[in-house]
Amino acid sequence: MGVAIPLQSIHLQEGSRVVIHPLTWQDCENILEELGEDRHTRIAYCNGTFEIMSPLSKHERPHRIAGDIVKALLDAQGRDWEDFGSTTLKKSGSAGVEPDTCFYVNHLEQVRGCEGRIDVDLFPPPDLAIESDVTSQTFIDAYKAIGVPEVWILNERSLRIFILQEQDYVESSRSQLFPDFDIPKLVPQLIQRALEIGTSAMLREFRQTLGNS
Repeated sequence: MGVAIPLQSIHLQEGSRVVIHPLTWQDCENILEELGEDRHTRIAYCNGTFEIMSPLSKHERPHRIAGDIVKALLDAQGRDWEDFGSTTLKKSGSAGVEPDTCFYVNHLEQVRGCEGRIDVDLFPPPDLAIESDVTSQTFIDAYKAIGVPEVWILNERSLRIFILQEQDYVESSRSQLFPDFDIPKLVPQLIQRALEIGTSAMLREFRQTLGNS
């Protein structure tokens, strides 16, 4: 006889995760409703596997700083953007994922005014998703199913870029959004600089550099 445990009673330690399978898409939707939006965990669902992850608090700052760097680059180029944060991205019936943060740039006009979850059957996926130290296959498979064209994965003092090509991710040394910058080298350097002197001070320095280039 199975034992039913309310999901709200499950408390994950930082850096831990729970994997549940097999689940249907409707099961996933029901779990999201039960968990609600006010939580510190993130989820991914793909091919019947549902994963709940509790990120390490030390990984919170790097992806936030990386997001600030993305904004500075886009602003310097005069490009409009929207930061959709950890908005739930879903492809109804098959996949769902919550990035650390994500950006709309090329498809900004199509999602302007959107609030809440983004269904990619109705709207385009974000142009860029940023993850801190996430190597889970469930998360990667969900991004592929949803069709996010570029994913950055931040690890200890490094950044890897993955570009979606023919329904699979290929690691790249160059960003599609910022082809003129050595992103894998630049972003970790700026994150380390921010940890040393503060994010606002780093951004002032960086914007000055961009203005002089």
